[in-house]
Amino acid sequence: MSARQHGDVAAHDQASTHHYTVHYPAHPPREGDPHYRDFEHFRKATKDTAVCHFAERRHGDTSECDGGLELHHAHVEFSLQNGVDLAVLEADYPGISNPDEVGAWVESAANLVWYCARHHRGHGGVHTASASDFEASVYVRGLIG
Repeated sequence: MSARQHGDVAAHDQASTHHYTVHYPAHPPREGDPHYRDFEHFRKATKDTAVCHFAERRHGDTSECDGGLELHHAHVEFSLQNGVDLAVLEADYPGISNPDEVGAWVESAANLVWYCARHHRGHGGVHTASASDFEASVYVRGLIG
């Protein structure tokens, strides 16, 4: 039976809490990282034309963006690079199977996108909301309040 036969569920708000432990592998401090220069090069080369990736996915609509632009490690955070399963990474990004090259890839354009502060670290941002909720928020305006 379809929802229409029983009536639609009324619009409603639902609080969500996600609590889990992330097991970070040992990693060097960001200061002194030899690949940080690659991150800085990408940042300097793209900052003047950068647009929040969330807005890009919305065909340029920045109406839900707020704050300055920040670079986000889209697939693997700097602090996780020493725990990467190279066989899995290699399958998605061919050529990245050498453990000595993972750090350079982590700080490269293949792993970096721009987000406004709200969509990066803010309430409902990529670092705050669940992956499914953040992804859905691109398509459902005002999903995360």
